[in-house]
Amino acid sequence: MARMTKAQREWRPGMPKKRRSVKVLFASVVLLLEAFVVFFGTLTIFGLRRDELPGGLVLGLGVALSVLLVLNCAVVTKRWGIAVAWVLQFVIIAGGFLEPAMFFVGIAFALTWLYGVRTGARLDKENIERDRLQAQWEKENPQPTDGRQRDGG
Repeated sequence: MARMTKAQREWRPGMPKKRRSVKVLFASVVLLLEAFVVFFGTLTIFGLRRDELPGGLVLGLGVALSVLLVLNCAVVTKRWGIAVAWVLQFVIIAGGFLEPAMFFVGIAFALTWLYGVRTGARLDKENIERDRLQAQWEKENPQPTDGRQRDGG
């Protein structure tokens, strides 16, 4: 038998499905895109600066940063996870000291991150209010027990 999650064990018929956070979705998408860009940026810096910088160090730090970005997706639901992601944004921007194009890429991603987190939080608040109003309406307009639909159709 497959292991069930806590949400699966606690589910009962008629329970509304918990809405997923738009903020977490947006944040995770941006972090994953950044992980790919950092990985390929690492390969670029490794290839362009092979004679100037120790290759193992460049590859190690770049891959480590990519892995941190991916792992951060698991904790963006927590306040400290968002703070860690902000630190990672500045680390990506600082990559511009190794490859100047990363200043542009890092700033563009930091702005994307800011937009995603702020817009996601706003949409989550709107969804909470929408769900509250829907629950209030359903309480004030109970479903008929004789099988008819509410809208008379």
